[in-house]
Amino acid sequence: MIPDPHPSLPSPAMPDGPLLFARLLDGEGGARALGWSEAQAWQPARPGEVLWTHLDRTMPDVRPWLSGALGIRPPTLDLLVSDSTRPRAFREGDTLVATLRAINFNPGAEPEDMVSLQLWSDGARVVTLRRLPLQTTRDIVQELNEARGPVDAGALITRLIEHIITRMSAAIIDLNDQIDELDRRQVRGTPDAMVSEIAEVRRGALALQRHMGPEHVALESISRDAPDWFEDHDRREIGETIFRLKRYLEDIDISKESAVVLMDELRARALARSDRTNYLLTLVATIFMPLTFLTGLIGMNVEGIPYATDPQAFWWIVLLCLALVFGMVLLFRWWKWL
Repeated sequence: MIPDPHPSLPSPAMPDGPLLFARLLDGEGGARALGWSEAQAWQPARPGEVLWTHLDRTMPDVRPWLSGALGIRPPTLDLLVSDSTRPRAFREGDTLVATLRAINFNPGAEPEDMVSLQLWSDGARVVTLRRLPLQTTRDIVQELNEARGPVDAGALITRLIEHIITRMSAAIIDLNDQIDELDRRQVRGTPDAMVSEIAEVRRGALALQRHMGPEHVALESISRDAPDWFEDHDRREIGETIFRLKRYLEDIDISKESAVVLMDELRARALARSDRTNYLLTLVATIFMPLTFLTGLIGMNVEGIPYATDPQAFWWIVLLCLALVFGMVLLFRWWKWL
């Protein structure tokens, strides 16, 4: 699991219904916090005013409010509160609906597990929903608290997407660092001990690519089909984010190929070591084959064995065996087998 590069903001001590937080954008980069009852009753007081409501979609009050107060139709409502996390985006009249995936920085989770963020906006309201905690939304709240956040709905959605994609780079950098470390270790390490680690890196890269590929399609849909309140500069920024996402996907391909090359090198090293071992064992067996034949022949317990009663015969046999070994070693070196 990769460490979260940004610390979490403190959570509220007591939940306010399904509301995690609500911010009324002031149009200058700042925002004012609202409670759940205020968010439910809110209506735009002036043109350009935007309310961002972030909800826990597992709470029972969410579905009735989305259906009753916002008039969201059942198919779209099902998408916003369901556990279906495949990235997608579409325009529905003058509203934008999207499901996005982000890196999972929650304790005990792997990055490739991903977390989902559902989004609905009509230009005056931006409603985001999640099941698991998501650092991206808290980052933007911090920016709003510092008066350097988004100024309208399009900028808010663009900033959300930018943070999601930027955080993906941390997981990709972590993958590359793991591969570099494995590459350094494979020179002095044991191939068998590293195969499982390389396989884990490959699985992580495949999981990230599987999740990020549909995200690319969803972002292109937002850039192409977003409603008119989504301004041209927002579309350009989404286009830049799409370009970065493409580059990250290419980096994942490179990570996968690097893992494959590293795996092939380890297998080649293991195979070469095995071949060398088999070769040496074959040479040893070849050297001892005539010795075994000689000692077996002379060691037969039958009448007629030469020098059976000679006390010096044993030492002559030892010298003969040593001469055979020496002669075979010289022959193997001449043949360049050694």
